[in-house]
Amino acid sequence: MNITSNREVLKKLYSPFGWLLAKANVSPNLITLSAVVFGTLAAFLYYTGHPVVGAFLLFVSGVLDLCDGYVAVNNRKATKFGAVFDWIADKWVDGFVLGSVALKYANPWVALLAVVSTMLHTFIKPVAYAEIGYAERTTGKIKDPLESTGFFGRPETFIVLFISSILYPLNHKVLTYGIEFIAVMSLLSLLHRVYYLYKRYGKEYEV
Repeated sequence: MNITSNREVLKKLYSPFGWLLAKANVSPNLITLSAVVFGTLAAFLYYTGHPVVGAFLLFVSGVLDLCDGYVAVNNRKATKFGAVFDWIADKWVDGFVLGSVALKYANPWVALLAVVSTMLHTFIKPVAYAEIGYAERTTGKIKDPLESTGFFGRPETFIVLFISSILYPLNHKVLTYGIEFIAVMSLLSLLHRVYYLYKRYGKEYEV
């Protein structure tokens, strides 16, 4: 179980802002691009030693990332390109933010483990869907048991990062501990997904 598997609950939190963007008829792709800009600025601020401001820009980036799909569906502007662009944008922000934080505030090996584990935790889904398939797809969102498998994904990572950043002025070690926690939890969650796939498909042989 993870936050991503509770999309409908999460939707209630950001839908008011998404509704405003939809009413303003803002392009979903422009919203996605804005999320990339704010996320990249957040990464820069983290690396230059301003984690508190970086955390708030990361929060804005995250809200925009949630709203682009909302606007696309509600304004009937959902496209296959938009779905791909959104996924690429997410990975861009993930890589730059987590990489910047890890390189600045953590041991290099811990940083490497954090980045690789979080990326593989995400990449395992499209690979599995391409090679194995998925249960169903509704309004651009894939619904499959793999979605709820793994207990520490992108939302959990950014929540830990946000809290660690806000507490940084009180204790500069907090961000280091946060990255270490993210690295360990992401690795365990990745192994959980691999184990799930093995148990479900490990004896299904291709012919």
